[in-house]
Amino acid sequence: MNQTIQDILKRRSIRAFQKRLVPEDDLSAILEAGLYAPSAVNEQPWHFTVIQNKDMLAELNVKTKDLLKKHPNPLFRNSGKDQEYNIFYHAPTVIIVSSQDDALVPQIDCAVATENMLIAAQSLGIASCWIGNVKWLFETAGDEYKTRFKLPQGYTPSHGVSLGYSAIPAVQAPPRKGNAINYIK
Repeated sequence: MNQTIQDILKRRSIRAFQKRLVPEDDLSAILEAGLYAPSAVNEQPWHFTVIQNKDMLAELNVKTKDLLKKHPNPLFRNSGKDQEYNIFYHAPTVIIVSSQDDALVPQIDCAVATENMLIAAQSLGIASCWIGNVKWLFETAGDEYKTRFKLPQGYTPSHGVSLGYSAIPAVQAPPRKGNAINYIK
């Protein structure tokens, strides 16, 4: 089996990170992998904001958890109330993915770019986790963060990627669901 497929099969969402920063060369390679994702009519409707500022990450965590405390879903509500829970799992690097508002299918395109970054991170021995919880903050206070993240006009932050070195042993993939493939020949 080739290395790319092995990396795809090994990649897991890691929720415990060491404090060590991702080296700049590796971070650049991960971001470039995101930039080279396919997109509808080649719009490339993404913008990546790399945050390594501890105060900014702490602020995003607190504000998001405050919103989660009021969420109708009890799982999210409990996460917001949990003093130990950190939406980024204490990762030293977070990439906020923003999408171009008027693009053809920006959420799909940004999801593909995010997956490219997750696989690239795995290939470099860097742990990652797709962070969807931060969307609640951006839906509520998005305009504030558009300015603070210095986003281009017409872009909205939607989700994040936590990056760093795993603080836990390698995790095995859970069994895959059956009956997920049909062939028509």
